[in-house]
Amino acid sequence: MTSGPSLPLIFNFTLPLLLGNLLQQTYSLVDAAIVGKFLGINALASVGASSSVIFLILGFCNGCCGGFGIPIAQKFGAHDYSTMRKYVWASLKLTTVMSVIIAIITGLMCDYILRTMRTPENIFEGAYIYLLITFIGVPCTFFYNLFSCIIRALGDSKTPFWFLLFSTVLNIILDLVCILIFGWGVAGAAIATVFSQGVSAFLCYHYMIRKFNILQSTSLEKRFNRRLAANLLGIGVPMGLQFSITAIGSIMLQSANNALGTACVAAFTSAMRIKMFFLCPLDSLGMAMATYCGQNYGAGKPERIKDGVKSSIIMMIVYVIFNFIVLWTASKYLALLFVSPTETEIIKDTELFLHVAACFFPMLGLLSILRYSIQGVGYTLLAMLSGVSEMIARILVSVFAIPAYGYIAVCFGDPTAWIAACLFLVPAFIYVYNKLKKKSHYQTSQPTCVN
Repeated sequence: MTSGPSLPLIFNFTLPLLLGNLLQQTYSLVDAAIVGKFLGINALASVGASSSVIFLILGFCNGCCGGFGIPIAQKFGAHDYSTMRKYVWASLKLTTVMSVIIAIITGLMCDYILRTMRTPENIFEGAYIYLLITFIGVPCTFFYNLFSCIIRALGDSKTPFWFLLFSTVLNIILDLVCILIFGWGVAGAAIATVFSQGVSAFLCYHYMIRKFNILQSTSLEKRFNRRLAANLLGIGVPMGLQFSITAIGSIMLQSANNALGTACVAAFTSAMRIKMFFLCPLDSLGMAMATYCGQNYGAGKPERIKDGVKSSIIMMIVYVIFNFIVLWTASKYLALLFVSPTETEIIKDTELFLHVAACFFPMLGLLSILRYSIQGVGYTLLAMLSGVSEMIARILVSVFAIPAYGYIAVCFGDPTAWIAACLFLVPAFIYVYNKLKKKSHYQTSQPTCVN
């Protein structure tokens, strides 16, 4: 991705990421749709009552994996393959330790988390089971995302999609088997998702090791390198914390919404599943920009980063126009995927949430492009601070607006956070890009010594 026109490069790299992200969101859609249709509104609310907490933990894992992939992409772009392999093995060992620790701690805290979030008693048991199984499966999610990030860092965004396609089909089959045949209820939906993620991780690992010859490592390269591990953590943890900090605001938002009753929880659950599905192209475009910027940063070509951002903004604008038309006209029918036509209040609230979100998707698109671009060149602390902006905005809405205005304020919680993040990210990107240009100019202006 270090040569050639930026728009087709980014588009072609984004497309497999998009399909993969759509499949990942299909996990959530299928779980919620099957649970809502076959187990009822209370079960649907149970699945969604802790979705922001799940996003906090899994978002941290995914952010760390994205951060671990950045030095790999940079060394790949710089053709420093030995150091690249050392980073790969260091990331595998860090992931093993981190995923196990996170699974144990979060599993033990499920009861406390749900009670802190004011989860209604009539859905508490189902929410606890779903949350516990999801947290036990953290290593599966962590490893799948790590292997996918490594493969994408090496320029292959297509293969993770095919593995994810297989596991998504498997997830749908297992959902139906566990819920309808075995009668495991909400627990069956969680088990199906975790098992499917584990299959994806297993397939990605074996493909990665066998396909890429440049990953064939010596025993010295496989040794744990503290310096490289510290660098990985220095990039990955801030990226993970960025997701977690953002999720803290979402938890506050969901806690305030939980207090409005089971119907609002069910509407929020269905609307969030639909919204997450439709924002996949924006998230995928951002992920592509992280790899694009990382490789061009490693190759010493900052001017291509600016071109890439311009191209991605053009693609984003085209998509959000399409997205607005679809969500504004079809939200009511999309809500019927989760509830029966008689649940008029839930359908109306779901539609309202999606109409508001669709109006502010341009802000979310700009947020994704700039945040991932900044991350791709290694300025992960700035990206994390943009998450702080989101968190503050959501907390303010949760504390002041929702008690006063009710569910309509819930609908404006995310858009308010997106605007706050963009107000931070636009000057942050300008600052980062100017620093990259100065660094590149300084390096190219230095005299070359000839022996």
